Amino acid sequence: MDPVFVGELLSGLMFFGIIGFLLLGFPVAFTLAGVSLMFGFVGMWFGVFDPSNFGSLANRYIGFMTNEVLVAVPLFIFMGVILERSKIAEQLLLTMGKLFGNLRGGLGMSVIVVGALLAASTGVVGATVVTMGLISLPAMLRANYDPRLASGVICASGTLGQIIPPSTVLIFMGDMLSGINSQVQMAKGNFAPTPVSVGDLFAGALLPGILLVGLYLAWSVAKAIFDPESCPATPVPPDEKKELLGEIAVALVPPLLLIMTVLGSILGGIATPTEAASVGAVGAMVLAALRWRLSFRVLREAAISTASITCMVFIILFGASVFSIVFRLMGGDSLVHEFLTNLPGGTLMAVAVVMLIMFLLGFILDTFEIIFIVIPITAPILLALDVDPVWLGVLVGVNLQTSFLTPPFGFALFYLRGVAPSSVSTAMIYRGVIPFVVLQLIAIAIMFAFPQIATWLPRAIYN
Repeated sequence: MDPVFVGELLSGLMFFGIIGFLLLGFPVAFTLAGVSLMFGFVGMWFGVFDPSNFGSLANRYIGFMTNEVLVAVPLFIFMGVILERSKIAEQLLLTMGKLFGNLRGGLGMSVIVVGALLAASTGVVGATVVTMGLISLPAMLRANYDPRLASGVICASGTLGQIIPPSTVLIFMGDMLSGINSQVQMAKGNFAPTPVSVGDLFAGALLPGILLVGLYLAWSVAKAIFDPESCPATPVPPDEKKELLGEIAVALVPPLLLIMTVLGSILGGIATPTEAASVGAVGAMVLAALRWRLSFRVLREAAISTASITCMVFIILFGASVFSIVFRLMGGDSLVHEFLTNLPGGTLMAVAVVMLIMFLLGFILDTFEIIFIVIPITAPILLALDVDPVWLGVLVGVNLQTSFLTPPFGFALFYLRGVAPSSVSTAMIYRGVIPFVVLQLIAIAIMFAFPQIATWLPRAIYN
C-alpha cells in the first residue's frame, strides 16, 4: 500500500477522531495529545511515522516556556482580573448606564461601550461577561428590556476582548504567525523576511474592533427605532445628574489612561507587549489601591485566577503541539495543501473555506483549541499563497469571537447562564445572541471586501 496514501488517510482519521472524542466530553488537552500519540504509534506500525520525531517536542516545549512574548499572557490576564476584582469595571458600568440612560436603548448602548473599554483594559472574556451579567442584566430587566436583547448585548459585548487589544488570542496568533511567516518566506528564497509581530496584530485589530462596536451600536439604535418596547429609556433622577460629571471623570479617566499607556507604548514601539503588560499589571494594582480596593485577598484571588487561566491555555497548547507534529509528519499538511490549492476561486476561496471550517468548529471547540489546531495546519499554506499574515490573523480573531456565542458550547452563553435569574431562560439567551453572530459575519464579509481595514494601520505606524 502506498505510504503517502496511508499517512494522509491516518491524518484525516486522526483529525475526525479528535473531534469525536471531544464531542464525547473528554478534556481537550489530553484528547489532542492522547489521540495523536495513538495514531503516531499506528503510523509507526505502517512505517509512515518516525518515533524520533517526538524528540522535537522537548525543544518546542522549552521554546514556549522561554518565549518572552508569551509572558505577556499571564500579565494581561492578571491586569484584567485585578480590574474586575477591585470593582473598577462595576463602577464603569454603573456610571455609563446613567450617562446613556435618558436615551431609548441607551442602557444597552452603555453596556456595549463599557464592553469595549473592558476589552481594551482586561481582555478576559469570562470576567467581563460575568461582571456585566451581574450588574447590567438586572438593571436592564428592571427597565423592561426584552430579555433576549439584554442577553445578546451582554454576551456580544463581553466577547470583544477576543479582538480588541490586548487580546491574549492575538498574542498567541502573532507569535505563531511570526514563526510560520519566516519559514514560508525563507522557503521562497527570501532570507530577510518582513517580521510579523504582536504589535502588528494589535494595530491591525483596532479598526475591526471599532467596526464591531459600531455594528453593535447600530443594531441597538435600530431596535430603539423599530422596536422601542424592547429597549425603553431609563431617565436619571435630577438630583443624580448634578453628580454625574464627577462620577464619569472618576470612573472613566483612570481606565482610559491605563489603556492609552499600555496600547500606546506597544503601538508606538516604546515597549514590547511583555513590558507593556507588566506596566498594565502594576497600573491596575495602583488604580485598585487608589480606590482602597487593593487587599491581600484581592491579590490572592487574582493570582489564583491568573494561574488557572494561564495553565488551561498552555496545557492546551502543549497538547496541540503533539497533534501538529504527528499530523504534519504523517503527511496531513500535504493533504490540506492539495485541498486548499485545488479549490476553485483561488486564494480568496481558500481563505473563505478555512474561515468556514473555523466558524463550524466554534460550535464545539474553544477559541484557543481552534487556533492551536487549525493555524499550524492551514497558515503555512495560506501564507505561501501570499495572504497577508496580519489580515489573516485579524480575520481569524474576528471569526473566532463567534465561538463564544454559538451554541451549544459558546462559553459566553454559559457564563451568562450562570449569573442570570431564572426568569431568563437558556432559550432566550441563545436566541438573543443570533443577531450578534450575524453582525460578526457581516464584519468578516466587510473585511474580505476591504482588507485595508486590518492592514492600513500597521503599515501606517510601522512603515
